[in-house]
Amino acid sequence: MKDNEATNPIQWYLEGFRHYVDFRGRTERRGYWYFFLFNFLVTLVLGAVSGALVGAYLLAAFLPGLAVFVRRLHDADRSAWWILIGLIPLLGSIVLLVFLITEGTRGENDHGPDPRLATDS
Repeated sequence: MKDNEATNPIQWYLEGFRHYVDFRGRTERRGYWYFFLFNFLVTLVLGAVSGALVGAYLLAAFLPGLAVFVRRLHDADRSAWWILIGLIPLLGSIVLLVFLITEGTRGENDHGPDPRLATDS
C-alpha cells in the first residue's frame, strides 16, 4: 500500500510502523500528523496505566517516528540533516515546525515522486 492509499487515520499510523526503517521516499503532511497524533494518544493512554509501558512504547516508536519525520522533510525537498537544526534552542524547533506544516513539493523532487500522486504500477 502506498502512503496515498491510506484512507483513515489508523491506516496512516500503521503505515508508519510498516515502514519503520524506511528513510527513503516521502510522506505527505497528513501521514506525518496522524502518526504524531496517534503516538501522542497512545502515550497518554499508556501513561495512565504505567510509566514503564510508556517507556517501552516510546522506545518501540522511536525509529518509526524518526523515519516518518525524515520522509516528511523529504516531501518538503529537505535533507534529513535538517533535523540537526533542532539542536538550536527554540529557533531550531520553530524552523522544523514550519517545515512540517508547509505543503510538500508538488511533483517529483530529489527524494522521489509526489506521494499525493503516486500509484501502484
